[in-house]
Amino acid sequence: MIFDNLSHLSFWTYAGITLVLTHITIASVTIFLHRHQAHRALTLHPIVSHFFRFWLWLTTAQVTREWVAVHRKHHAKCETPDDPHSPQTRGLARVLFGGLGLYRAECRNAETVENFGKGTPDDWVENNVYARLRHSGLLLMLVIDALLFGWAGLIIFAVQMVWIPFWAAGVINGIGHYWGYRNFETPDASRNIIPFGVLIGGEELHNNHHAYRQSARLSNKWWEFDIGWMYIRILEMLRLASVTRTAPTTEFLPAKSSADVDTMKAVIRNRYHVLKLYGTRVIRPVLRVELTGDYARRQVRTLRKWLTREDIDLSTEQRASIDRALNISATLKTVVEFKEQLKSLMQPSVGESARLLRLQTWCTNAEATGIEVLHEFAQRLRGYHIRAA
Repeated sequence: MIFDNLSHLSFWTYAGITLVLTHITIASVTIFLHRHQAHRALTLHPIVSHFFRFWLWLTTAQVTREWVAVHRKHHAKCETPDDPHSPQTRGLARVLFGGLGLYRAECRNAETVENFGKGTPDDWVENNVYARLRHSGLLLMLVIDALLFGWAGLIIFAVQMVWIPFWAAGVINGIGHYWGYRNFETPDASRNIIPFGVLIGGEELHNNHHAYRQSARLSNKWWEFDIGWMYIRILEMLRLASVTRTAPTTEFLPAKSSADVDTMKAVIRNRYHVLKLYGTRVIRPVLRVELTGDYARRQVRTLRKWLTREDIDLSTEQRASIDRALNISATLKTVVEFKEQLKSLMQPSVGESARLLRLQTWCTNAEATGIEVLHEFAQRLRGYHIRAA
């Protein structure tokens, strides 16, 4: 009787059921596969963990070890020819519409799975059911959908089958490295697609993730929303999850006379944020003031991108354009040189005391340039601080 009732529902009821079912799959991917397994950003109660494993077997046929290995390799080789699914090297259309094929191809690379898939489930169920009979779960899901919803269940099943390949393998891996806004100047092309991470479980905030890949929370600004984080907090309140790490919250304390060890640690840990701030508060204002006339109208926007973005490999011609602009403005040349100095002291090539001395020297020299925006930035940087949790 209940099966008959469920096979005569309205269109909008079926649409709602489909969205709920696919959203559970999205939550399973972002919470279990991504944040828990790939990055160890949280721990999950065994019951919750196994529910996610079982649901992913029913709806995606993904093997945990393979998914984790491909994703970790993406971070290790990001935007290079070895990146399994970078639109920067493979083209946006290929990743957006063929992301599933790229994922499957990399799964067949035994070296990838061996090198990057460590620490994933290796129990009897994983090896003898979820991995060995990976497609049996899809068949079971098809039978369940058909029994519950009749012919409508076949459509629901079809949507379930394309949901993850398109939204996760396509949109996140494609558009998430091609279009959107950046809170952090990471060396890759990652973007936040929109500030409201709901449809894809919070994965829309992809640039935030690449800046702090081990963070269980993908939102960073107060106006960003990560529904996956909301679910994690609910699980945590129910004692079914425990957060291991989140991105630090930074603030600017009242100006100090000199940068200290806490300042240095905050700058190093949040180097992508500091570089973003430098581009916004120093380079952009200098460009607007220093380059005027016809040259400015043609070049400022392009130069702004070249001088503030960390994910662009400049060609010889582009570098020549930058050199021409630097020859026009000594002020612009100075702030660009100070940016390179700031980047160099962020590299782990020297000890803590030597790096602190270099940061203090950088702040002192920046204030002495007489360039107002650079002076203000250096003063504020002295008070850069990670807020206590």
